Amino acid sequence: MVTRLTVHLALILAAIRRRWQHLVAEPQRGNTPEQTALIALLVIMAITVVGIISAKVVSAASGISLP
Repeated sequence: MVTRLTVHLALILAAIRRRWQHLVAEPQRGNTPEQTALIALLVIMAITVVGIISAKVVSAASGISLP
């Protein structure tokens, strides 16, 4: 029973080492948390700009008087 557990732990550790080496070899794979935060900030800013512009357009349009 102990030998089976030892073998399983050795296999798990080997898989973790392989995965770690793979991640270290390709560091630019996927989005990092900093990139994700920057993208979220840019999206929020874009939504804010669209809201400001649409509010100005609506106020300008409501100021037009029709005969």
